[in-house]
Amino acid sequence: MRAGSNGSAGQRRNQALRFVTLGMLAVGLVAPVAASNPLQRAPADAAVTVDTVIADVDAGRFAEASLKIERALVGQITAPEHEALEFERERMRRILLDFSHDEEEMLARLRRYVPDVRPEEVERWKRQGVLEHRVIDGRVLYFNRAVPNLFRLSEEAAARRNDPKPFSQGPMESLDPHHAAVRAAAVESGSTSVLPRRVRVKQTISVAADAVPAGEPVRAWIPYPREIEGQQEDIQLLASEPKDIQVADPSTMQRTVHFEKVARAGQPVEFSVEYELTLYARYHDIDPNKVQPAPATAELAEHLGERPPHIVFTPAIREFSARIVGDEKNPYRIARKLFAAVDQIPWAGAREYSTISNISEHALQTGHADCGQQTLLLMTLLRLNGIPARWQSGMVYSDGDYWNLHDWGWLYLAPYGWVPMDVTTGRFADAVDAGDEDLEWFYLGGLDAYRIAFNDDYGTPLQPSKQHFRSETVDSQRGEVEWSGGNLYFDQWDYGFRAELVPPDHP
Repeated sequence: MRAGSNGSAGQRRNQALRFVTLGMLAVGLVAPVAASNPLQRAPADAAVTVDTVIADVDAGRFAEASLKIERALVGQITAPEHEALEFERERMRRILLDFSHDEEEMLARLRRYVPDVRPEEVERWKRQGVLEHRVIDGRVLYFNRAVPNLFRLSEEAAARRNDPKPFSQGPMESLDPHHAAVRAAAVESGSTSVLPRRVRVKQTISVAADAVPAGEPVRAWIPYPREIEGQQEDIQLLASEPKDIQVADPSTMQRTVHFEKVARAGQPVEFSVEYELTLYARYHDIDPNKVQPAPATAELAEHLGERPPHIVFTPAIREFSARIVGDEKNPYRIARKLFAAVDQIPWAGAREYSTISNISEHALQTGHADCGQQTLLLMTLLRLNGIPARWQSGMVYSDGDYWNLHDWGWLYLAPYGWVPMDVTTGRFADAVDAGDEDLEWFYLGGLDAYRIAFNDDYGTPLQPSKQHFRSETVDSQRGEVEWSGGNLYFDQWDYGFRAELVPPDHP
């Protein structure tokens, strides 16, 4: 989950604008003009050129990458090559937004919590990879969330903090009576869908005033759930602003509501949608000894094998898998080993997914990850071991004010079929201490009822399609905004979410 940035869209934009503008001047970046499907690899005859640019961007050689792009764009290249190269320009701009703090700015933030921090401590944390930074064209730049992440990733740094406090988390991220109730209801009823909850939801997008010239139409996409039998049903649209909307077809894997509204001078552009749906908790009471290899079917074949750029069986992935799986042959026990291994990767706030060229490899090599990165890594490892795996994501919420973006997935275990997995919530230590193995592994085969799925796949086209690059090229939880002049990135608008339980006797 990539939520958690502070301040309004306008404030975030102004804060980053000075630094990013200087960076763009240094490397010659310009705004993108191509459309839709960014990290798509170019055709074979130009793959070396595009891949070389991608490698340069990944290595922080922005000036070199920019020169290569300039030369390529004036040559004989195909439309897909042109689009891929234009996106690399945009990717560099986005990376500079995520890594906008130099050494002085990072230290100023760090000294708020560790006033007497020593240079050797900073260098050690950098070497350990717990103080996230990049070297871009010779400059050391720090991730915007490097300091708060440091206290999550380093016990040493956390012990040095002058105001130690527990990290915030959602109510379902630790063992809750709801988990035991879900399991009990499923076992007693023999159903894998239990404890339905009727929920009313409102989602919003607010585009910063004057982000788009007055009189220009603004297009927006807000994520919207689709019917999934036994998980989320009876979806009823209640209201929207504006009223004239286009709801994507239920078969759309990243479903949205599309809006259009004319910008007015000095005023934010507001979009909203309200709906109700019935959500179910899920639980599969799995007997490992009954699990068999997945059957060879066309439907399951879609969820096996590689899917570049984010599901690739790299040498590092293969080595990690072999070390974890060993000689195990049972699909469930393989899944459990891999689930436990990925669960050991500590959570930290993540950079934007659109800036990462291979998310599963990034999660493995960086040593920390957020929910989507962990999920893609686990999906990659499961597929490598012949276990079908697919994506799901959306929002998690509580009975109070808590809500957040979240990603999880599903794996196929015969004869049980598709069963859910949430490796970020992972194993419950409280259940381990209590000796309750079923609750310990609740999220390998179960889901709470406090989540709404918007996406049953990642990186798929929106309906209607965007004319410019997506802000989020992988997931779809916050939304998308554009106008005829280009995409509006996350620093130019805010999003909101509210969910409340509908009383059983409510009409």
